[in-house]
Amino acid sequence: EVQLQASGGGLVQPGGSLRLSCAASGFAFEMYPMSWFREFPGNERDWISTINPDSSAIYEEAMKGRFTISRDNAKSTVYLEMNNLEPEDTAVYYCAMSLARGQGTLVTVSS
Repeated sequence: EVQLQASGGGLVQPGGSLRLSCAASGFAFEMYPMSWFREFPGNERDWISTINPDSSAIYEEAMKGRFTISRDNAKSTVYLEMNNLEPEDTAVYYCAMSLARGQGTLVTVSS
């Protein structure tokens, strides 16, 4: 069974940083591209970034520079480093791959 579990969310002040993790199991992690998305109230969704097995990555243009995706194939984990967070970044963040999406972690940016 494919499982994706995101963690690392929480409350952060504007301008702050967070590092999200997504632990994967149930498939050959090292062979699959992994992505991060975020979902807002009302189910609007943004694609953030995708990282390939070789760690090459692409980003949604508006996320470039503030968000960095990475992966550790030995740990079957994908990460999302988020910097200079803004209240508009408040959302549930989750990771996904072609077979499944995980449960997300809530990020709240507020003073």
